[in-house]
Amino acid sequence: MEPNRLPVTDFTKLEPGCCCPAFDPAPWDNLDLHFRDRRFVRATTHSVMHIPLDMGPVFGRTWEAIKAAGADDPEFIILSNDSSAWRGEHFFTVTKDVPGLENVTLTGDFVTRVFEGPYRDAYVWVGEMRSDIEDMGRKMGRLFFYYTTCPKCAEKRGKNYVVGIGEVL
Repeated sequence: MEPNRLPVTDFTKLEPGCCCPAFDPAPWDNLDLHFRDRRFVRATTHSVMHIPLDMGPVFGRTWEAIKAAGADDPEFIILSNDSSAWRGEHFFTVTKDVPGLENVTLTGDFVTRVFEGPYRDAYVWVGEMRSDIEDMGRKMGRLFFYYTTCPKCAEKRGKNYVVGIGEVL
């Protein structure tokens, strides 16, 4: 895939009673991503043993600021990283700087893998991502997850797709 490009998520196709767009895993599985100064805003959440406490309010405020700045990206994704058991960091794609938020860029080469299952399986997915990258003869750097669906919509749909996005060193 060309640098800084992502599969497009169609936010116009919301199902009745769901706030999250339908997710098609096919374009996301086994994808090579190449970020070169890709624009994001960074937000942090508080957690207790990796269970987020304030994700809804933080994501809501961040998304509202992105929309108000006209920086929403049709190739939208949120990269999430549990940087510790007590804190998470989240990178929202944007098309330009957003006043009042922490604007950052990411550069690196990444591979993806789509998982399906409950969040509690994340530790297994971490191992599988590391193994996939080591099978390529490489080492894994940063690891992010893209949670494609909120818990309410995942329960309604009966599927919880999560995209692992591992940096290849």
